[in-house]
Amino acid sequence: MSAIVKHEQPAVPSVSESAAIIQVIERAAMNPNVDIDKMERLLQMQERIMERQAKASYMAALAEMQPDLPEIPENGKGHGNIKYALWEDINELIKPVLGNHGFSLSFRTGQADGKIIVTGVLSHRDGHSEETTMHLPTDTSGSKNAVQAVGSSTSYGKRYTAQALLNLTSRGDDDDGQAAGAKADNDPTVTEAQTKIIQELIEQAKLTTEGFCKRWKIQSVTQVKAKSYNEVIQSLRARITAIKEKEAANG
Repeated sequence: MSAIVKHEQPAVPSVSESAAIIQVIERAAMNPNVDIDKMERLLQMQERIMERQAKASYMAALAEMQPDLPEIPENGKGHGNIKYALWEDINELIKPVLGNHGFSLSFRTGQADGKIIVTGVLSHRDGHSEETTMHLPTDTSGSKNAVQAVGSSTSYGKRYTAQALLNLTSRGDDDDGQAAGAKADNDPTVTEAQTKIIQELIEQAKLTTEGFCKRWKIQSVTQVKAKSYNEVIQSLRARITAIKEKEAANG
């Protein structure tokens, strides 16, 4: 079994500590003889404290939001009749959930070296944000004109950066499990050692096995696909980090 390396999370200054730094800064500002270099260091310290508090709040809110995020229907159809989730559906379904948890999702777009660049930015009301970027070729399939080609690639970029930032899942029409069953026969699942690692992380993330399986649409942990192992691990560790940072912030 692979060893699990536990990393201690740095303590996040409490609100009272932040307030104490502000008081020191205020007193220093009133002193005409204050050392300017010392004043700048105090301001930098306060800025770092605020950034760490904002990140802790972001991570905690993201963990709390995960169970509320919807499964996205795959109403789009691409080459070979492969289904995918449309950006319009994703946007409509996630906006109310984002708003309820204090998040907003925005995008920056541009072009460079013949590529369409789409950057998704997930921001929290307390000030912290995370982003991810995709570089995409212009989609000229289906005899699209130049404007349509750019629009299609931009929509694609929004779809996948949003899915990456929010860990969204999508699902096609129900086929009585026939397609899923056929695919399951061909897709390898996690090893026994990997299963044990996942189970340990589930406990650390303060989740039930039932809740975990419901989130990943499986009957048991042993059914996690090998190709999804890294994604599952990252998701669990993000939740564990958010829990620790929230606990540290609350003292």
